[in-house]
Amino acid sequence: MGSSPLGRWFGGNIGLAYIAPWIIGFLIFTLYPICASFFYSFFDFNFLSEMKFVGLSNYAALFRHKDFAKSVQATVTFVLFAVPLKLVMALLLAVILNNGIRGVNLFRSLIYLPSIMSGSVAIGILWRMMFNKQGLINQVLAALGIAGQAWIGQKSTAIYVLCLLPMWQVGSSMVTFLAALKQVPAHLYEAARMDGAGPMRQFACITLPMISPMILFNLMMQMITAFQEFATPFIVTGGGPPKSTYLFAMFIYEQAFQQLKMGFASAMSWVLFAVILVFTMLIFTTSAKWTFYEDGGKSL
Repeated sequence: MGSSPLGRWFGGNIGLAYIAPWIIGFLIFTLYPICASFFYSFFDFNFLSEMKFVGLSNYAALFRHKDFAKSVQATVTFVLFAVPLKLVMALLLAVILNNGIRGVNLFRSLIYLPSIMSGSVAIGILWRMMFNKQGLINQVLAALGIAGQAWIGQKSTAIYVLCLLPMWQVGSSMVTFLAALKQVPAHLYEAARMDGAGPMRQFACITLPMISPMILFNLMMQMITAFQEFATPFIVTGGGPPKSTYLFAMFIYEQAFQQLKMGFASAMSWVLFAVILVFTMLIFTTSAKWTFYEDGGKSL
């Protein structure tokens, strides 16, 4: 191979040769599906009959669909509650671990472990067993003399049970927050203490501004993930009761793989992409007012 044209080409482009597997995988499994879904979104396509060009009809049909409003409401509720809860919990754990408690490395590893475990299905099943009528949560409440309820069987509580589940995997955000906390200069806290500032004042006026770039990063990543959440409602509630937990990703799944409306589902995916893009740009635009950079720079 060394004397062949292919061998000589790879020999002169050794760096590209090393990343070739990733490039090939990206082109086949990421870029091609993205382009194909955009193409299919303009067609009536179901794998069983010939594709028929319908223009923007799939997009128009989405906004007229009977489940669209319910799906949007459930998704927005999930994002607005799940993302802040997860970030607050991650920051709280990071602050605790940053205070030099004994066994910090062990606790950090234990908290981070669920984030690298591919156990979303098992966790979803566990969550469903904990919050059903005879589950662990109601058993604990009964021991305290409090009447339990069917947490995932009631429209008023099911979506909030789902919002609690992402807190199981706060490890990745916690680690990044912890790294940011360790970069805060100690002399700032010393100066604040000399001026009589208490712990809460130091946290609000020093810690939060200094780690605000990491807050921005985690907020963006968790928001994007939350908008695409699928496993949680699919396993725990099945989208019910009466569509109260019918998140948009589950809506797309049912249209694509149960109704075989691939063109329609592709259009839905691009609408979801547009919504995520709008929220992303909105956060980036407003971040200049609350994100602080030591070098004086501003966020994009």
